[in-house]
Amino acid sequence: MKGFRMFKALKIVVFVALALLVFGFVTEHLWNWLMPAIFGLKAITFVQALGLVVLSKILLGGFHKHAGGGPRGWKRGMGERWARMTPEERERFRAGMKGRGGFTWGPDGVKCWGGRADGPSDVRGEAAGAETGRSQGSI
Repeated sequence: MKGFRMFKALKIVVFVALALLVFGFVTEHLWNWLMPAIFGLKAITFVQALGLVVLSKILLGGFHKHAGGGPRGWKRGMGERWARMTPEERERFRAGMKGRGGFTWGPDGVKCWGGRADGPSDVRGEAAGAETGRSQGSI
């Protein structure tokens, strides 16, 4: 088990180093190709290019874990929201989404596209998961 963790850590370190090399190389060459010709700026070194990559990541992207969980996180959140809705709110939501020609919620909280249910294996609210004994949190 420790060997697997060490291999995984080594793989991450190698990937990060390779990504820094590639981004630094690309940044340096793009800067030296474009900036002196367009704006009359000086050419930069590889180390300065790495500094620009890190600075741009801090200013534009940050170093945080991206939240939301992707499409599954969105579906889970919508399923929980659907489970808390009253029947009147569900009907009002369905009516509002119908005119958009996109996704709606069908009977029993089953996701529908264009009015067609995708089936019981798709996203359901907590109430539907409770009927089968499964909860949304378990995978």
